[in-house]
Amino acid sequence: MLGLVGIAVILIMVFGGYVAAGGKMGIILKALPFEMAMIGGAAVGAFLISNDMPAVKRTVKDIGKVFKGPKWQTADYKDLLCLLFELVRLSRANPVALEEHVENPTTSPIFARYPRIQNDHEAIDLICDTLRAASMNYDDPHQVEEVLDKRMEATLNHSMHSSHALQIVADGLPALGIVAAVLGVIKTMGSIDQPPEVLGKMIGGALVGTFLGVFLAYGLMGPFAARLKTVVEDDAHFYHLIREVLVANLHRHPANICIEVGRQNTPHHLRPGFGDLEDALRGLKQDAA
Repeated sequence: MLGLVGIAVILIMVFGGYVAAGGKMGIILKALPFEMAMIGGAAVGAFLISNDMPAVKRTVKDIGKVFKGPKWQTADYKDLLCLLFELVRLSRANPVALEEHVENPTTSPIFARYPRIQNDHEAIDLICDTLRAASMNYDDPHQVEEVLDKRMEATLNHSMHSSHALQIVADGLPALGIVAAVLGVIKTMGSIDQPPEVLGKMIGGALVGTFLGVFLAYGLMGPFAARLKTVVEDDAHFYHLIREVLVANLHRHPANICIEVGRQNTPHHLRPGFGDLEDALRGLKQDAA
């Protein structure tokens, strides 16, 4: 919603200010379809050249995140901490029983209690792979920490591709606007024998290309790329929490301490309250009893 409001503000303030200053929309509206075809078409073509098909599909899909915002909310962080608490406690009490949940998370009754997390392959793989490694005596906390850091860095870089792709398009749009403007000037020079009022309109139409390239780059595409980058970074905190809890578990801290480590490493605006989390964990203990 906030993204749509931002777009509306940009359009109203830019074009409203232009009209209020005495500008005529007729010249812009007449040139807009042709300039948009040249600039937009060239931008799309450059985007296709610089990306493969999976990256193109991912970027188109990720544009929705600009308006939806981060995937994980406070309730999801609370659920994640509860899930990790159950798994950590089970790994201490009965490592053999843990294996069936780690090997088959899709059928695990523990994971099934948290469907949003269960449907996220990256979160499930991160949890299960780390717990599986620990069960194989691959339990040097520093070694596991290094492996997790490299894995999460690779995942983050992959997730950032859409933002980088959009930013590259944004960087190229002003130049494409100049290309369209130059073509308009060439067209105008071919009609140099026309009256001044005709030439004025043609030059104005040519300048629409420059305006459109800069406007799309800094008014829309650039902010889209920046917002997408922020959303991806916010969602990365969810996986960082998994890392913190599981590494604390490898250090053999008590289960409650492991969960508190994760809670403290959650961004403040998403961090579950201590009391609320304690109530949720207490309920899990009662259910297990």
